[in-house]
Parts: sequence; structure tokens; C-alpha cells
Amino acid sequence: MTDQSWMTGKLLRDKTIVVTGCSSGIGKETARLVKQLGGDVLGVDVHKTDDYVDELYIADMSDRRTLKALVMALPTGIDGIANSAGLPPTAPAEKVILVNLVGLKFFTENMIPKLNDNASIVNLASLAGFGWPAALDAIKASEGLEFEDVGAFLREHNISNEGGRSYFFSKEALMVWVMKERWTWRDRGIRMNNVSPGPVETPILQDFLDTLGERAAEDRLLMDRPGRPQDIAPVVAFMLSDMSAWIRGTNIPADGGMSSHLHCKTNQLLGD
Repeated sequence: MTDQSWMTGKLLRDKTIVVTGCSSGIGKETARLVKQLGGDVLGVDVHKTDDYVDELYIADMSDRRTLKALVMALPTGIDGIANSAGLPPTAPAEKVILVNLVGLKFFTENMIPKLNDNASIVNLASLAGFGWPAALDAIKASEGLEFEDVGAFLREHNISNEGGRSYFFSKEALMVWVMKERWTWRDRGIRMNNVSPGPVETPILQDFLDTLGERAAEDRLLMDRPGRPQDIAPVVAFMLSDMSAWIRGTNIPADGGMSSHLHCKTNQLLGD
């Protein structure tokens, strides 16, 4: 069993952290851990929950008006945002892009004035974003994407749920956005990074297995086990803490070695 004695410390003491998607999966575990590490949690979700949140804000991350109201309702003096809300590729493709990409970016950018100096933004990306270099044309076209234009954008760039493409694209574009915004708010010391899980045992894991079929089954054979929310939340907590102050615009895999496997496979570094 992993030694978790470090949790007796207070890595996030007196910090106020917004956690989206706080009612289940990685978001719920992140909220629990933030509380354990001394922080206060402002939870955001479409579902009601009393677990590990000091205040709960009900919001749909796909709706511009709701997000504007959310930003207005949240207090100032926030030390970090854990953008954990997300949809799997079994949801409608337009909704996937709205929640996982457009809504996330809109919410984050509008929250900057409410963040304290030296705050940390941590997005839950995914191993699914690994192939972003092959999607640069569509990613560049999505940079100014508005809520009402998502449907037309998906049709123009032939992005659907087939093979989980809507989800993969949302994470590819998220990776590029974070890299490009690496120094945007550095005059205030605000940093943004991604944490990218591999397959994790959450309520939406079966959605991915159903969508990806044999591809997902083959990937799982390469792992010792699927991840758990308890494997991911400590990485998010570290990135929210002052200990990660000089990490900016990067992507941290927490995937049981899957990204290393893909790098080796892509660069023909695997043995026979």
C-alpha cells in the first residue's frame, strides 16, 4: 500500500480552492484531499453534494450565462482552481466540447480577477490529448471558439463521437491552450498546468471502454491496473500548492506509464 503519511501535513493550509466536478470521481477525491490538507473547497457541479465542500455552486459548465453568474457569485481571494468537470465521449459531441474545452476556458479566463497573486490553475486533461501535434489545424481554428459556434465548428472539422474523437480533441486543444498561456499571467505569479490521467476507475470509465472498444482493451493490457482517483488527486494537490510555483504551462502524466509507452512506441524505442 502506498505510504500516504505526507497527508498529515497541511500542504494547502488556509488556501481557498475552487473544484469543478466536485460531486464524483477525481473531482470529489480532489475536494476531499484539499480539505484534508488544510484548504477550503468551493465546489462547482451540476449535481448537489454535501461531501467535502464548504460552499457548493450549482452550474452547467456548457452554458455561458450560467458561467457568468457563477463567476459573479464566487468570492475574491481564491488561491487555486482545479478544473475537474468533464464529459465522456458518450455524451453528445457538442456538449463534450462545450464542457471540456469552451466552458473550461471561459470560466478560467473570467476567474483571473478573482484569483490571488501566485494562484495555481490545474486542469484535468488526459492521456487522450497525447496526439495533439496531428490536430494543429483544428486546434488553431478552435482558439477563439464561441459557445454558439461549436456545432458548426465540429461539422467543418469532421469531429464527432466516433472513436471518441470529440473527447480526444477537447483534451488535445486543452494541452495546446495551456502551453500557449504559460506566461499570460506571470506578472501576478498565476500559473496554469495540466494533469493527465490515463484510464481511471471513475463512474465514466465504462463510457470510455464502450466507445473505444478493442483499442481500450489493448491499452489496459499494458497497465498493471487502471488508476484510481486516489492516484490522481495528490498530483493535483501538489500542483495547487506553493511547492509547484515554478512549474508553468506543462502537462504532468499520471497514467501508470502509458504515456512513456506511447513515446517509446512512437519513437521506435521498444524492444522486440
